Amino acid sequence: MRALVISPGEARSTRVADVAEVSARNGEVPVRPLEVGVCGTDREMSEGLFGIAPEGDDFLVLGHEFVGVVERDGHGFARGDLVTAIVRRSCGHCLACGEGAPDSCLTGDYSERGITRLHGFARELFAEDPAQLIGIPRVLGRLGVLVEPASICERAIRHARSIGGRQPWELQRALVIGAGAIGMLSTYLLRLAGLEVWTAALDSADDPRADLVTASGARYVSTPVEPLAALVEDVGGFDLVIEAAGNAELMAAMLGMLRRSGVACLIGIDPRVQRVELDGRVIGVDTVLGNRVLFGSVNANRVDWLAAVSSLDRARKRWPDVLPQFVGLRVPLDRFEDAFDYRGVKATLVLQE
Repeated sequence: MRALVISPGEARSTRVADVAEVSARNGEVPVRPLEVGVCGTDREMSEGLFGIAPEGDDFLVLGHEFVGVVERDGHGFARGDLVTAIVRRSCGHCLACGEGAPDSCLTGDYSERGITRLHGFARELFAEDPAQLIGIPRVLGRLGVLVEPASICERAIRHARSIGGRQPWELQRALVIGAGAIGMLSTYLLRLAGLEVWTAALDSADDPRADLVTASGARYVSTPVEPLAALVEDVGGFDLVIEAAGNAELMAAMLGMLRRSGVACLIGIDPRVQRVELDGRVIGVDTVLGNRVLFGSVNANRVDWLAAVSSLDRARKRWPDVLPQFVGLRVPLDRFEDAFDYRGVKATLVLQE
């Protein structure tokens, strides 16, 4: 069986390889992936920055974003059902995991499909615990490959609302930094909620992603033309800022972009060794007097996966000609390098037509 694999910790070890055939054991559901999404996490693992192989193996099958089809009836699923699957799995011995929230695991001993201690979905067949499967409506089709990144956005927004809601708060105006998959999906989810949204990125205003932003009713900001500081001064600050670009300097600066009681959420990751600076008054005065909050969010809970399916279906109905444009490149498994090099919203690896 063919799969996309890496040797964890070894840069540029990504390759298509033959791996052992999979047979579903009692209590498991066999699933055939149709398409597997590629994201920054896959690229970073391909460069050897992280990734942990399952015990007993010296390789890791990649792929944590996918849409697939159930191979045979059983465990509440029927042959032909479209599904995706939760990525992070419980550590088995902490309070958060015990309460069904491995996205908030307190030990770090969790496992993750295609990332940490569990093989991923970029292969021809796998077997899954039915409790980890998420059904996808037939009308959503292969756009179900967007459910995993959308679940990340749903969790971030859910937590931002919980934090902001600790006191009287009006969430009206949001800034999203970054126009990759996470930034774009965050933009659309916030627009579905009726917020005024600005989405900022380095790309010029004639980039196709700028058109996708404006198609949602949000406003696109090309930061080389209009720096974020100028935008904040012009607009007057934001109730919610989401950083999805993975830039530590911007992460620190977010506190200065907020209105009173504003919430800033970090989703992007910046592993570079560096020092960042922040004006002392922003954190020493403005954050305190303005009740501002900066927090990080990772992964997603089952409730966020279900919310992502619902939101994507709503987005499909509201913007039927736009949502399919999120997936700008589809290539077969052996063209994974093209998918890794793609810098549009989303590229996928097609395992079955």
